Amino acid sequence: MRKIWVLMASAVMVLVPAGVLLGYNRYFSERANPSAEVYKVRGIDVSAHNGEIDFSVLKRQGVAFAYVKATEGTDFRDRNFVKNAVGLKRAGIAAGGYHFFRFDTDGEMQAFNFIRALKGREFELPPAVDVEEWANAEGIGTGRIMRELRVMLDVLGHEGYEPVIYTNKDGYDRFVKEKLENYPLWICSFSDPPLDKGVGWDIWQYSHRGRLDGIEGYVDMNTLNPSAVESLVAVELQ
Repeated sequence: MRKIWVLMASAVMVLVPAGVLLGYNRYFSERANPSAEVYKVRGIDVSAHNGEIDFSVLKRQGVAFAYVKATEGTDFRDRNFVKNAVGLKRAGIAAGGYHFFRFDTDGEMQAFNFIRALKGREFELPPAVDVEEWANAEGIGTGRIMRELRVMLDVLGHEGYEPVIYTNKDGYDRFVKEKLENYPLWICSFSDPPLDKGVGWDIWQYSHRGRLDGIEGYVDMNTLNPSAVESLVAVELQ
């Protein structure tokens, strides 16, 4: 079987243009392998994109926490937000909601959109704000983005929410480093360690291609920094 796979891979290298192959290799290598001994608390993040989820099955596989998409921009709410939040609660999985931050819309209105979704729901994890260039508007200056993002974070803080910032390595360099380092960090990184030595982080998204019973297709995989468990999570994780 291994010989057949090697032959197939060789054929792909001959037939597929170099740029396409580079993208292929990057896509299939987008995962790290954090030590289960060191990083014992594992979790996922989901949205309507993941479809119907059997949370009780996830619990039996050791999923201890999950972030669910709540909102995006000034007026979008994920259609499965309530269903996912309720499912996690019933399964006994610690949960938090997240908002996808839009570069081209008002920060205050984005905060209010997120707050409306969170109000009246008890979550064990602090809310998260997803700040990344992927799937966002292009050509908007960093200064403008940071002004609106700070407005959103200030409004959330005024309402009693202490948010986590989610981003990837490029986003960390552009939006977090020397700007928002006082907020807890949820970093997407496919290298181990996830950031340069000495750079603190609280949650590590180490793969976009996890597989778990109870979810169709791939799911994002995360782990908590052992030093951040007590400060981030409002319940004891098993």
